This record gives sequence, structure tokens and C-alpha cells, in this order.
Amino acid sequence: MLKIGITGNIGSGKTTISKMFEVLGIPVFYADAEAKKVMTTDPVLVAAIKKAFGDAAYLPDGSLDRKYIANIVFNNDEELAKLNALTHPAVFRAFDNWVADIKNAPYVMKEAALLFESASYKMCDYSLLVTAPLDLRIQRVTRRDHITPAEVEAREAKQFTEAKKRELADYLIENDEMHLIIPQVLQLHHAFLQLASGG
Repeated sequence: MLKIGITGNIGSGKTTISKMFEVLGIPVFYADAEAKKVMTTDPVLVAAIKKAFGDAAYLPDGSLDRKYIANIVFNNDEELAKLNALTHPAVFRAFDNWVADIKNAPYVMKEAALLFESASYKMCDYSLLVTAPLDLRIQRVTRRDHITPAEVEAREAKQFTEAKKRELADYLIENDEMHLIIPQVLQLHHAFLQLASGG
């Protein structure tokens, strides 16, 4: 099964692009949503988080105390790295299980904000980067999340730069409001179909 990783920095529109591939019948694994899920459903991960951050990391109903965790990791890169190091392997396991259950799809996609940072692009055959200029991305996110440009830039700073991601990516989609999106998606879809069929 051909696996394509899809990523992009905050506000690039990677989720929107992923949904377009879904419309074309391609299954998409949303790693960030899955990460939230495995934090309560993967017993190995739950035990590891409690060991690293204390039992208070979970509420009495078994759900993750997101506020408690956020207070620990938000401005502490070391603690955030610790949390990511625990969570990423659980998401990798979930992705492998998900792929094993997929039948009759020419290829699958894994959408992940930290595709390169977590090295999970190495689990994919190819990687696709959705790009857009920083000022446009800031505009999109301030509108979408009702946060300040400074807050967007703080989130951006926690990811690899777009320039670095361009070096690592196999394919690009320019989501800059200058290039039409649908023709780019269709062109890549046909390219991936060809790769999946061994062409």
C-alpha cells in the first residue's frame, strides 16, 4: 500500500487539501486527531504519561486533563519534547493498524502537522507539502482561531521552517491564492495512482 504523508505549517490549508483527496476516494489518517485519541485509549501511552507527568494528568473519568498538561508543556520545550516522544510512537502504531485495515484503496495519506519534526515521513513512501506565504497563513489563522498574529508566530516557531520542509518534501501544493488548487490536487492524484500501480 502506497503511503503519502501530507503536511504544511500552520494555516497552510493541509486539512482542506486532505479533504479534497478524501473526495477522490483516498483514505486519510489525521495524525493530530489520532494523537488526542490515543492519549486516552492506548494503555501503554496512558501509563507513560502518568509516569512522566503524574496521575493528575488524567481526570477521574479517564480523560486527559488538557489544561494541566498544557500548563506544563506550553512554554517548556523540554517537557513538550518529552510528551511528543511518548505520543508519537503510539500514533505510529495506530497508523500501522489503520493501514492494515484498509482494503481496495490505491494509496492512503497521513496528514500530520509534525510529519518531518516527528520523523514519521520516514514511514511514508512520499511526502507532500502544502505551502503558503507566512503573511497569508497568519491572516487565515487569526481569522479561524481568533488569536493574535504574535500567537500564530509562536506556534509557527515550534515547527520546522517552511524552507526546511521544502527541502525534505517530494511534492508541493501551492495554496497561495495565486495558483488554482483543484488542478494541482488532480495532477498529484494521477501521479500517485501511477506510482501505486507500479508505473
